[in-house]
Amino acid sequence: MSLKILVTGAGGQLGKTIEELYSENKFDMVFTFVTKKELDITNAQNLQTFFKNKTFNYCINCAAYTNVEQAEKIPEIAYEINAAGVKNLAEVCSKNKIILIHISTDYVFDGAKRNPYTIEDVPNPINEYGKSKLLGEINIKKILKQFFIVRTSWLYSKKHGDNFYKTIKTLAETKDELSITSEQIGCPTNTENLAKYVIGLIAGKSENYGIKHFSDDIPMTWYDFAVHILSENNLNHKTNLVKTDKYITFAKRPKYTVLEKNK
Repeated sequence: MSLKILVTGAGGQLGKTIEELYSENKFDMVFTFVTKKELDITNAQNLQTFFKNKTFNYCINCAAYTNVEQAEKIPEIAYEINAAGVKNLAEVCSKNKIILIHISTDYVFDGAKRNPYTIEDVPNPINEYGKSKLLGEINIKKILKQFFIVRTSWLYSKKHGDNFYKTIKTLAETKDELSITSEQIGCPTNTENLAKYVIGLIAGKSENYGIKHFSDDIPMTWYDFAVHILSENNLNHKTNLVKTDKYITFAKRPKYTVLEKNK
């Protein structure tokens, strides 16, 4: 019997990547992809109605509010989706015996370390986005026993969504010079690799529930990543990259968020 998998937040870059890679039922899995318009996790009543006559084995939650700057200015939106919405989803998964795979973030950490963060490290977010995501994690752990919380970092798709990778490519075509911060260190993570990891948890029927750390393997600054993007796309001649350590943002950003991967 095929496993039935619901993917929420399917309009985002990770949801679109999962659909692109796995919608053809390659691993005896049947997917249902829903965007925010089709299923708003902040509406508890709609969630209950949606699940009433449907059966799923897994729910991959890609629904999230990820605008770090706006979350600092209007935190209510971030908490509504990343905390309250996740709580609603965890409750409906508990009621319907669905294993939840929730995507979280390296921003639950404060960045004060200088060696990779492990799942044993105590979270200490320094901005509202990170705080809202941590509260979502806490809600899941209170409600569910069968869950995976997958923390990842600097997520990007080369094809889908708005992200640093695509922004640098676009700006390189129009700007003579780009100033890129070298203050932060993390691991840029391709959505294709994260998608394969998440589906691997399902295909392998893992029962090693709990918090997971997954990212790509090369720590770098945003400046380093920009250099890589230009090189990969043969855009080195298009623009001049300037390294800066004075990149000012409204929200505080953790300086170091390399994650130590675990199984």
